[in-house]
Amino acid sequence: MNIDFSIIVAVYNEAATIRECLTSIICQEYERDRYEILVVDGLSTDGTRETVVSMQGEFGTLYLLDNPRRTVPFALNIALARARGRYIMRVDGHAAIARDYLRQCALLLEESQAECVGGAIKSINDSFMGKAIAEAMSCPFGVGNARFRTSGRPGYVDSLAFGAYRREVFDRIGGFDEAFTRCQDDEFNYRLRGAGGKIYFSPAIQASYHPRSSLRKLWKQYFQYGFYKVLVLRRHLLRMQLRQFVPPLFVITLLAALALTLLTPGGWMALAALLLPYLLLSLASSLKIARRCGWRYLTVLPLIFLILHVSYGSGFLLGLLRLPARLREPAAAAAGIAAG
Repeated sequence: MNIDFSIIVAVYNEAATIRECLTSIICQEYERDRYEILVVDGLSTDGTRETVVSMQGEFGTLYLLDNPRRTVPFALNIALARARGRYIMRVDGHAAIARDYLRQCALLLEESQAECVGGAIKSINDSFMGKAIAEAMSCPFGVGNARFRTSGRPGYVDSLAFGAYRREVFDRIGGFDEAFTRCQDDEFNYRLRGAGGKIYFSPAIQASYHPRSSLRKLWKQYFQYGFYKVLVLRRHLLRMQLRQFVPPLFVITLLAALALTLLTPGGWMALAALLLPYLLLSLASSLKIARRCGWRYLTVLPLIFLILHVSYGSGFLLGLLRLPARLREPAAAAAGIAAG
């Protein structure tokens, strides 16, 4: 029997969510013998591997592969070398896909001219802080106009998450760049579009995702997103979107305004001119979410928005400062920030 989908799940210490993730894939409205699941594990120590092994009896083509290098791009390339499907799809270990995900992707790939298709991701979490972070990450003020996060209208896009690709795409442009500990899917998708490929977003394709549940982890995540986005910028400048430059510009302007308050008597006016519109937009977005989810979220949403923007912008600026070294040794430099 031919395999339609090879679904790659790259994991490291995902014991809390890996069963939910794999169950969502196993329970698809799709013929079981027409897809396989390749879990690539970075030698987890929290019980993730044991959970995967225990579920292999539920699904005959669930495989566990090792990833000694631990990071995502290595895992994806390990799985690509083993994958048998005519479509390749990635699902994160802290995500779950709707029961019709494969069916919807297959239909869209057959009907469209796109090389990659994907859909909307709903951020979910059970804790108070986790839910607040999830709502901020689904808000245009928090993450810009990324359709897969804000469930926008269907159409061609620059990038998306958990996409299903035609296998020949990898034969034509290669695998994932292992220098990109973060943003490897963005870099791959920009490379695909540069080679003439098309990526199509449909809100009918649905998945859920567990974001970080602490402010510290959120800062680290978005700082790294900003840092690695500079490598994407270096290779695909003309394909970058305006939303990706707004946070670093905000941080630069904020630092300049803070410096003016120290150097000139009227510097506080420049700071107020910058912060007042930002705070008003932040408050308006927070009120909209709090009205729907509960007024207690109003106490933390403005801080979460600020962390999203300042951490990404700061990481981006640090990436620019370190760019000369990375131009000489991009893979080594990328590995330097990946620790932890």
